[in-house]
Amino acid sequence: MPRRSGGRRGSEDASPPEGRRDDRARDPGTGLAGEAFLGCSRMIQLTPQMRLVVAVEPADFRRGIDGLARLCRDALACDPMSGWVFVFRNRRATSLKILVYDGQGFWLCQKRLSRGHFCWWPSDKHVASKTLAAHQLQVLLAAGNPDRVQGAPLWRPVG
Repeated sequence: MPRRSGGRRGSEDASPPEGRRDDRARDPGTGLAGEAFLGCSRMIQLTPQMRLVVAVEPADFRRGIDGLARLCRDALACDPMSGWVFVFRNRRATSLKILVYDGQGFWLCQKRLSRGHFCWWPSDKHVASKTLAAHQLQVLLAAGNPDRVQGAPLWRPVG
């Protein structure tokens, strides 16, 4: 039986059925739907100037935006509406949540690993949080060790 063009299942082309508009954002380089998370300039862009705060203690992942914002205030002694990026992990170290306020509202992003766990996490029990650089967070999100990467200096004297 020949395959139908424009169908959802088993179709060679990923175009929408005739008469329907495809509203997915397209990446100009690949033509594919864009990533919906960090590293993509469409939503949240990590810059070297941003302050990234990692909570040392694991968080209860049943908490949503309000619960994590309260945790920022109480446990980390930080203002959740400061524009800083707050990173939390669950007890099993299989998932991360990122909370950030962009001036209009909160973003809550989560990454859960399919297999394995995040092998790196700060373990100093005397402090509630640790700061990271933007490139270190991107390594952490790829389940790597941010302490093993060396980024370029943020500035250097000219002349």
